[in-house]
Amino acid sequence: MVPAEVGHQPPHSKVGDGGVGVRLFEGETANEAWSKAATAFLVEGEAQGQASRAGSTCEILHAVLSIRNPLERWVLAREPAINPAFAIAETAWILAGRDDSALPNHWYPGLPSYTGPGERYHGAYGHRLRRRFGLDQLERAYLALRSNPDSRQVVLQIWDADLDMPDEEGRPASQDVPCNVLCMLKVRNGKLQWTQVMRSNDLFHGIPYNLVQFTTLQEVIAGWLGLEVGVYDHLSDSLHVYESDLAKARKFDEQLKIAPNTDSLRLSKAESDETFALLVARLDAMTKEHLTERRMREIVDEGDLPEAFQNVLRIAAADSARRRMWMRLSKEVALGCTNAALLQAWGRWVSRTGTR
Repeated sequence: MVPAEVGHQPPHSKVGDGGVGVRLFEGETANEAWSKAATAFLVEGEAQGQASRAGSTCEILHAVLSIRNPLERWVLAREPAINPAFAIAETAWILAGRDDSALPNHWYPGLPSYTGPGERYHGAYGHRLRRRFGLDQLERAYLALRSNPDSRQVVLQIWDADLDMPDEEGRPASQDVPCNVLCMLKVRNGKLQWTQVMRSNDLFHGIPYNLVQFTTLQEVIAGWLGLEVGVYDHLSDSLHVYESDLAKARKFDEQLKIAPNTDSLRLSKAESDETFALLVARLDAMTKEHLTERRMREIVDEGDLPEAFQNVLRIAAADSARRRMWMRLSKEVALGCTNAALLQAWGRWVSRTGTR
């Protein structure tokens, strides 16, 4: 059980008792909703102890983070700061429908310690959404909702029971069993509403990145459909914090002011496909072992991406340059970004890494 913090009150709505009911953490932004969930782990009786294969946790069952403005997707109150470049690269990799490990591993070399070694990732969300089940689910969702915006049948499947269910002894099928299991899309009042369902979610290591991934998918598909972005609801059947991470729940900065996201990723379907193909090709180029500093600069300076996409490319490039110890180039590339939210996320990350 998590010790009580003096003065903290439950920051959410609750239905039921004994840890069984739905817990709702609402916010205008991802940072606000996440901070309310983090605060809940400081309230006595709100989280219960639960064993897991990776260590003891404190858990809140059936937790929903409801974000009224999903365009404000960055969770920056978390300590230590998240890596925005990894979030960007992984999201582009998902949209590309890929499962190869090279691209995400470049921005997070420690990823195989969580998901297992190898050239392919078993649970890669993009591959599941765009290739695994014999159809491109994102394409089908777009076509279905374009033809019938009232449909209640657009469900994107990530979980594959044949691949992902544990065996009869309860042993996991893989080190990389997907935590996200499905997405449900609805068009209401000219907006694309998105419900994301998770079987299991780590508050500190998972959610900040998941929110970037799936609110971006929401924004992109809204653009394909010519819609505004509606509410994003993120249901975690097991929202948990590992006991080894509990100290972080007391350190997060719930008073942090978040800079606004001034970019839009909404484009027509044809423009979006072309733009993401260019973005992913440039991210791939950054991962090459023998890349030179001059070539990195050329990749960034090609300049034929819309400003919003150029901004995310710059943040990814700045971190790739940092990893190669090209510190002057890293700083120059990042300073060319015009999005205040991305710059704030980047600034917190480089402060964490000590490379400012």
